Amino acid sequence: MRHVAVIGSGPAGYYTAEGCVKQFAGPDGGGVRVDIIDRLPVPYGLIRTGVAPDHQSIKAVARRYEATALSDHVRFVGNVTIGTDVSIAELLDLYDAVVLATGAPADRPLGVPGDDLPGVIGSAAFVGWYNGHPDFADLHPPLDGPAVVVGAGNVALDVARILAKTGDEFAGSDIVNHALDHLDTGQHERVTILARRGPHQIAMTPKELGELGHLSRAVPVVDPADLPPIDADAALDPGLRKSVAHLRGFAGVPADKPITVAFDFYAMPVAIEGAGHVERVIVERTAVDADGRATGTGETYAIPARLVVSCIGYRTPPIEGVPYDARLGRFANDEGRIAPGLYAVGWARRGPTGTIGTNRPDGFLIADHIAADTSDSDKAGRAGLDRLLAERGVEVVTFRDWQRIEQAEIAAARTGAPREKFVAVGEMLAAKARAAL
Repeated sequence: MRHVAVIGSGPAGYYTAEGCVKQFAGPDGGGVRVDIIDRLPVPYGLIRTGVAPDHQSIKAVARRYEATALSDHVRFVGNVTIGTDVSIAELLDLYDAVVLATGAPADRPLGVPGDDLPGVIGSAAFVGWYNGHPDFADLHPPLDGPAVVVGAGNVALDVARILAKTGDEFAGSDIVNHALDHLDTGQHERVTILARRGPHQIAMTPKELGELGHLSRAVPVVDPADLPPIDADAALDPGLRKSVAHLRGFAGVPADKPITVAFDFYAMPVAIEGAGHVERVIVERTAVDADGRATGTGETYAIPARLVVSCIGYRTPPIEGVPYDARLGRFANDEGRIAPGLYAVGWARRGPTGTIGTNRPDGFLIADHIAADTSDSDKAGRAGLDRLLAERGVEVVTFRDWQRIEQAEIAAARTGAPREKFVAVGEMLAAKARAAL
């Protein structure tokens, strides 16, 4: 029997569990018990609190993870904090393998003067706010003026789209009520997307760009002067070529709706200014060389802003005692191996790159490593963890408990919405307790 602890219940964690079940649960596998540990009482990580609430088709992948979670070989252990309730060293004593699937939930700092002013928010916090993450439920971002979104990827598009949508356009989504109500009071007539490089260097996919062209009260606008010669598009890969085609379609479009979503290419923020809060972003014009690197030209200008959302990437927070690569913002590892018995998977292994599906081969790779590195043992595994958590008075949430919490969220949903998420851990635990009566 192999005993495996996976820290984090997002896609990488569940794919790792699935890989371990396939590796060890067959007639010749020797058996396996996988405990998926999460500090929140609810599973699915980025699927629940990172994927845009109006992208329900993407969130549906959670049903695949549910099938793994209900396996006899896998258990969800929610409401358990690593470093507080149990340490990595203790888990290594209890399990044959400990896999860090913690993702990259921390924002990379913008790193310019004034980035600590009120009104400057990282995308992890902003996205967590409208997705109901307990850490960010009280964020209350300023929406009483123009907004600037920094970044050239899909997260920047998600943020801009959420800011620009009407309440009616959120029908069928699981955006939380506190965000929906606050967005409805917004007075941001202009949302500017700042991209350090040009249209040919974006990381925006065609689907997400296309959505901007169908908003009822907002129009996307691109300056035709920012677009490269159309003949140059032929050298792009097909997906990027489709994305650039959308940008060409936005060029020259009249700003005839209440909100303008303006793409500002070849532009990087160099300072944020304001008297006690954000008032303007100082932007430097850039030039892109043949290798795709952007450098400042010295030409600067100011963009009025009440809100700045930085969408420039994420980092994995370090864990005490685990080797960490501060330059790359992830755990130091060799193809997922950190130390004997200790592994990293997903964004915690490779940094914030790839799609949700990229985590499946990643998780199966780690399962292969565990098979190669370990053998059946008499370690205490989940029985040992249960004793330890009981001694420390930790209220563990199981997957069945989560299903009861989910049913309460579904019952509380506004008309047409799939659920109304609880946004505080105490509310989640109270819902679990009510369902147990």
